[in-house]
Amino acid sequence: MACRPPIFAFLSAFLALGTALPATAQGVSVTDLAGKTHIHGLAFDRADASNVLVATHHGLMKAAPDGSVTPVSDSQDDFMGFTPHPTDATILFASGHPKGGGNLGFIKSDDSGKSWQQIAPGVDGPVDFHQMAVSPSTPDVLYGSYGAIQTSRDGGKSWAIAGDAPAKLIDLAVSPENADVVYAATEDGLVVSRDGAKNWQQTVLSGAPVTTVELAADGTIYAFVPGRGLLRATEAAPDFKTVSEGPDPAGYILHLALDTQAPSRMVAVTGTSAIVVSSDFGATWSVLGSK
Repeated sequence: MACRPPIFAFLSAFLALGTALPATAQGVSVTDLAGKTHIHGLAFDRADASNVLVATHHGLMKAAPDGSVTPVSDSQDDFMGFTPHPTDATILFASGHPKGGGNLGFIKSDDSGKSWQQIAPGVDGPVDFHQMAVSPSTPDVLYGSYGAIQTSRDGGKSWAIAGDAPAKLIDLAVSPENADVVYAATEDGLVVSRDGAKNWQQTVLSGAPVTTVELAADGTIYAFVPGRGLLRATEAAPDFKTVSEGPDPAGYILHLALDTQAPSRMVAVTGTSAIVVSSDFGATWSVLGSK
C-alpha cells in the first residue's frame, strides 16, 4: 500500500476526535487557540461581521478583530460540523459530540449559539456530521455526511439518505443558484452533484487533493489545492485560476468562509490551526488580530 502524503496524515488526525486541552474560558487569543483545541469550522458572525465564529472541539467561540477569543456559551460540546443560516443571523446549525461522549445528532441554535437543541437524530442516528452545508437559496435544504450523504428538505426536522458520499470526503458546499447542486472537496479532487447528492461527477480539478470548497453569492467557486494555492472559477465557467499561494505556501487551507456582507472579505483556518483573514478576495492574508 502506498504511503499517504504527510499533509493528509495530518489532515486525518485533525478531522478525527481530538484530545487537545480545553480552552480557557477567558483571555485566549487566536494564536493560543491552536494549541488548546481543534478548530472544525468557522463563519463570519452575521450579527456583527467584524467578529468570527469558531467551531471547536470544546464549544463555539467568538474571535474579535483584535484576536481575542471568548466562548459564546458555557457548552463545551465538540462541533464537528458547523454552518450558519444564510440569512438569519440568530440561527446556527451544527453536529458533533457531546462533552460526555456519543453523538449530538443535528442541532440548532436560535439565539446566535448561546443555547442548542437537537432537532433530529438523523438517519441511523444520532448522527455526527463531520461535513455539513446549507443551501444559500433554499435554507430548508441541508446536507450532512455520516457514512452516506444525508439530506433534509424541511430545515433539519427530517433526514433521508441522498446517496453515497464521495471517497475521501473533506468538505461540502451548495450552489447559491440551485439547492440540488452540491460540491465536494476530496483528497482526489473536486466533484459535483447536480441531483441532490445522488450522483457525483468529476470537475476539472481531478487527480489532485482539494482541502476546502466554498461558493460566493455570485457563483464564484473557491477551492484550495496544495501546491497550486487558492483557486477561483465560476459555476458558469469552471476554469480555475490561482488567486494566491494562500496564507502559508508550506501549508493549506482547511476551512474557508466568506463574508456575505462584503464579498472581498474571507476568513480561513490553515492546517496549523492559524485563523487568517483576507480583504482582497484571498490575494493576501494576515493572522486575525495582527493588524
